[in-house]
Amino acid sequence: MVINNPVPTDSAEVLLGKSLPELTAWVQAQGQPAYRGKQLQQWIYQQGVRSLAEISVLPKAWRAEQANVALGRSTLHHRSVAPDKTRKYLLRLTDGMLIETVGIPTAKRLTVCVSSQVGCPMACDFCATGKGGFRRNLAVHEIVDQVLTVQNDFERRVSNVVFMGMGEPLLNIPAVVAALRVLNQEVGIGQRSLTVSTVGLPDRIREFAEHRLQVTFAVSLHASNQADREQLIPSARHYKLPQLLADCREYVEITGRRVSFEYILLAGFNDRPQDAIALAKLLRGFQSHINLIPYNPIDEADYQRPTPAQLQAFRDILEQSKLATSVRQSRGLAADAACGQLRASQLAS
Repeated sequence: MVINNPVPTDSAEVLLGKSLPELTAWVQAQGQPAYRGKQLQQWIYQQGVRSLAEISVLPKAWRAEQANVALGRSTLHHRSVAPDKTRKYLLRLTDGMLIETVGIPTAKRLTVCVSSQVGCPMACDFCATGKGGFRRNLAVHEIVDQVLTVQNDFERRVSNVVFMGMGEPLLNIPAVVAALRVLNQEVGIGQRSLTVSTVGLPDRIREFAEHRLQVTFAVSLHASNQADREQLIPSARHYKLPQLLADCREYVEITGRRVSFEYILLAGFNDRPQDAIALAKLLRGFQSHINLIPYNPIDEADYQRPTPAQLQAFRDILEQSKLATSVRQSRGLAADAACGQLRASQLAS
């Protein structure tokens, strides 16, 4: 399977996404002392400024000279707030394209669900993003910008970031890995509070594993047999379950980190007792965690959400088989901001 991965056409240098050493080298190249790099780092990543003009500790004359230097921030096109306080943001990039990101608050955490691509080429049958097609990969600064946007809007620090928004992260590994390092080292979010989710692609899991990050790695399984998985995830035709699981075991060996398997429950399709038994058999002996996700409805698909009783019965079978299992609580349903519901075209006009 060959998938074209276009990148942003705007090649202008931006400061967002640069590390402290890179910012220090940049200010020195502009004739400024090295300590200006630390000032830039603090104001860009901690204060969340949107332009050099806002950084008052920098010399006014020098700021004027650098007026054309962009930080790389997006523009807020639309924001919606669900009754559970989840906020969905439609962000306009410098080339006019739109992406979505979601801020999910709880008493102790602020989680950001970020996009890694404009749209998604995977065309998963249950997902609104895949129904809208694919435009391009996001650059490092466009990923990090989403976290800073949410952090500024909530006026509190982001504690967790999940790459579960628009796009397939493993089709954009260089930018995703670079963004993870910036979020960890510059923004200050612990690696184990960063999660990358994928449907799985041949050779890409090993490529990602070789970076030896201590992030949480999640694989969207969604079925316990090859036929059902191919119906839900078209790309699964090129990546059979035995090979996917073998690559996941190799990921555990390389990183020393377990794999989290995501399983969307679709009523009457993959939530029956026999499905749970098959899933338990498939993952027996695996160093893993299973995250069950009740389906979040979209207009483009006819699947139904399981009842709480169906969900509990499925979970009971897995736990009886000694598999670590949890249920993801859907947040942002009323704002179409829950898992599988993101679609940038919805409010594009």
